[in-house]
Amino acid sequence: MTDLSATVRQGTMTMDGHSPGVAQRSLVIGLTAFLTVVDLFATQAILPSLTRHYGVTPAAMGFAVNASTFGMATASLVVGSFSPRINRRTGILLSLTLLAIPTSLLASAPDLTVFTALRVAQGLCMASAFTLTLAYLGEQCSAMDAGSAFAAYITGNVASNLVGRLVSAAVADSLGLAWNFYVFAGLNLAGAALVHFTVKRVPPMHAVMPAESPLTGTITHWRNPKLRAAFGIGFCILFAFIGTFTFVNFVLVRPPLSLGMMDLGLVYFVFLPSVVTTLLAGKVASRLGTRPTIWGSLAVAGLGLPLLLASYLGEVLIGMVLVGVGTFFAQAAATGFVGQAAGGNRGTASGIYLACYFCGGLVGTAVLGRLFDAFGWSVCVAGIGAALAAAALLTLNLKR
Repeated sequence: MTDLSATVRQGTMTMDGHSPGVAQRSLVIGLTAFLTVVDLFATQAILPSLTRHYGVTPAAMGFAVNASTFGMATASLVVGSFSPRINRRTGILLSLTLLAIPTSLLASAPDLTVFTALRVAQGLCMASAFTLTLAYLGEQCSAMDAGSAFAAYITGNVASNLVGRLVSAAVADSLGLAWNFYVFAGLNLAGAALVHFTVKRVPPMHAVMPAESPLTGTITHWRNPKLRAAFGIGFCILFAFIGTFTFVNFVLVRPPLSLGMMDLGLVYFVFLPSVVTTLLAGKVASRLGTRPTIWGSLAVAGLGLPLLLASYLGEVLIGMVLVGVGTFFAQAAATGFVGQAAGGNRGTASGIYLACYFCGGLVGTAVLGRLFDAFGWSVCVAGIGAALAAAALLTLNLKR
């Protein structure tokens, strides 16, 4: 079993003394990310079924499913602010273990209110683990390795979008909605086990407490125009991503496309190219610079939007591929930029970025859901395009 704490450092040695190499390091980091956030978007694959089960509108069910982003935004900010005082290994392990509780309770949620509250609780646990892991990687990686480590972590995030949706659709289709949540509770515990065996109790690099308080550190980061722009970019990225991959589900199951539940799950092979391309984000940003990388990524996502309005499945799928590749690539580049631009107190900076990122998801669900219910898919797609354009404008401020 690979020791992640040793692997991410410059020496990269395993517990048995052998060098695992970059590929093995990336695998462990990516798998940790996968099991941390696999619950976040998996439920989107069964949105139409949940909408019928609870007898609500697409916008109401979409908001309930994505309420986890509210919990993630809250936990990211709180954990990020106090991360210098939190033991990384213990915090990640505890968060993933507790995550299994609300996940399993979702199987018997009696109404939409309880379902929403449990999704918020899931978000609190997921973001605690997510934020601490990002801070851990920022502390343990050398400057040269940081971009690749963050890209590997975001790639695991991308893979969770694909595999999570496939598993969710398959289990719900064959065993029912309740068993879907029991299976994901098991995955949460598998993530805790992975952390237990790979994150070793090493002398933490955050043992020296920062001179400034969490509040002072937060204010300092917000005063930095580059970081402020990066926070806004994160907001816009998940706003656009959530809008696309939440409400496109309802388009896919309606005429003329009329897909079934299992077919809807298989559609999410559109994330497969993103798993490959996101790994390159760190290298591309190092070579071309952060601004050209993000601009190029947003342009790719923008090219996919008109295809989402097509009447043929092949064109819609290509549009989904382009939006997925573009948004995840931009997310990886922006995350790496925050880790490098923050200087001191990176845990707080990562927490603020993730809070803004997940707030974008919640706001995107609420705003675009209303547009979808009131005006239809084409106006919803226009709102997604506006978010991508705003992110492109904010990227102007990401100077070296």
